[in-house]
Amino acid sequence: MAVYNLERISILLVEDNRYVRNILEDLLRQFRFGRIITASDGAEAIEYLKTASPLHGGQGLDLIVSDYLMAPINGLLLLRWVRNSKESPNRLMPFIILSGAADRDNVWAARDLGVTEFLAKPFSSVAVYRKFLEVIDHPRQFVATHNYYGPDRRRKKLSPPGEELRMMKDDDVVIVYSADKVVKPKKPTDVWYFRLPNSLKGKAGGVDSGPGELPNDLLKEAETQLQRSSLDFTEWALQYVSQLQDLCTEALMQPGKRTIYFEKINMLAHELRGQGGTFGYPLVSVVGKMLYECTGVRCPENDSAVEIVKSHVDIMRAVLRDKIAGDGGEVGRQLLAALKQAVEKHSVVE
Repeated sequence: MAVYNLERISILLVEDNRYVRNILEDLLRQFRFGRIITASDGAEAIEYLKTASPLHGGQGLDLIVSDYLMAPINGLLLLRWVRNSKESPNRLMPFIILSGAADRDNVWAARDLGVTEFLAKPFSSVAVYRKFLEVIDHPRQFVATHNYYGPDRRRKKLSPPGEELRMMKDDDVVIVYSADKVVKPKKPTDVWYFRLPNSLKGKAGGVDSGPGELPNDLLKEAETQLQRSSLDFTEWALQYVSQLQDLCTEALMQPGKRTIYFEKINMLAHELRGQGGTFGYPLVSVVGKMLYECTGVRCPENDSAVEIVKSHVDIMRAVLRDKIAGDGGEVGRQLLAALKQAVEKHSVVE
């Protein structure tokens, strides 16, 4: 089995949360990526990508890892730009989306825009490592049609309900193996397959046959680094919890103008949902997910809804204050039971 060296690979990391961006950047350095470029949102990433092509004096780019929920340009809009814009430096570039909102609809939406892999938060160094190996070892052919451009979506037999994927024979499509080798069918077609050489594997020092791996010591170092980062998590998370409390106070003072407050609460809940489990506090992820779901679309935005948010905030503050790691055992079960009772108490229509 080949042992990969990532020093020749350039990666763009797009994450709007500075704390998480720094954690991920440190993790990528542990994996020994040769060049790591960071962007704080999709807009900043696009500005960089416009100049990334060697044709424009850039140094080129091999891989993108991007968060899903960002403003003003989120991960899906960035993905759409990479796959479809004439200014994109490489429309076939592997693109990994990272998100705590790894719900079925979000995964399918990313898939239909041409994502290469989807990595759910909370994440571990092993999960990130495996996604990189998947991209390097098992690249899918690219498919171009009048309404889709991206990796072949037929990796699995499962498809969204009601969707029928086009099954085309090689004789019915244009197949591109390289700039010098293009095989055209006898009949006109609007379907193209791109089966290009595996440049990522070549840069990593892999061979044509068989999968590879990273040195074991790098994976151990990355896991250790991620554990060290968890020491700062409570301080970061408590800042978010304080922001949630402030938003509740402000929302109660603005009974007719609460939409903006609930939108901010929903975004903060999404962040806490995604990060808690990564840093040893899965209860924060559980409560964050509950808060994210109850403050989403069609949230009532009445006084009772604000009280429900405050109940979630109280539980997360207790978990962080008392450093209740893991599932919390009996204490964790009692906290979740108390939260359920509080939600039921305030779930009334005003």
